[in-house]
Amino acid sequence: MAGKVKDLSKYFKEVRQELRKVHWPNRREITVYTSMVLTTVLFIGVFFWLLDAGFTELLKLILQ
Repeated sequence: MAGKVKDLSKYFKEVRQELRKVHWPNRREITVYTSMVLTTVLFIGVFFWLLDAGFTELLKLILQ
């Protein structure tokens, strides 16, 4: 049991050491990355919406 507690303690110590190495983004980077993601999602959403609308109209023409 004592060995498991020691291993767990060592694990969390190593996790803290690794988290200190992480480059945490600043506010500007978060803003830029978030806007890039939202713009990309919006673009892809509109693209697939237009594609769906086009195929729907094409299917209506075929089935008439």
